[in-house]
Amino acid sequence: MTQYIIIRGPLGIGKSTIAHKLASAINGYVVCVDSILAEQGLDQVPEGAECIPAESFLKVNELVINDVREKLEGGTSVIFDGNFYHKDVLDNLVGMLEKKGYSGKVFTLKAPVELCIERDSGRKKPHGKWAAIAVHNLVNRFDYGVSVDVVGKSAEDIVKEIKNHLN
Repeated sequence: MTQYIIIRGPLGIGKSTIAHKLASAINGYVVCVDSILAEQGLDQVPEGAECIPAESFLKVNELVINDVREKLEGGTSVIFDGNFYHKDVLDNLVGMLEKKGYSGKVFTLKAPVELCIERDSGRKKPHGKWAAIAVHNLVNRFDYGVSVDVVGKSAEDIVKEIKNHLN
């Protein structure tokens, strides 16, 4: 069944890895929100703000929606990979998709901040401890969709768990 799938969670939790493995498993298409923010110059945190403003993410939603609709109408499931730490941005995206008749699910990946810091530190270009802590706190301000605890699980196990929740 063609659907949208949103993988959200803190920095370093493995969203991109899971999104790409899931895409391979279901022949899906990945929309990497962070990459689009960077490409469009929308990834800046204004002075005095705690994070990238919701308006930047809402612009990304508008930028990708036509391509996403095309993929879904063509029979390809779409997987969104992002922090989604603004609830109104998530509500906006889900609303746009469901208004057009598409169904899907949101998955929130969960892990202790220490694990996210450890994983981030292993990247070629780590974001750093304080960024990991900040994003972890932002993402965990609210729950949305299905919570998936990633502690002690392989990427393959997490993909299998997510697939079990899909229609």
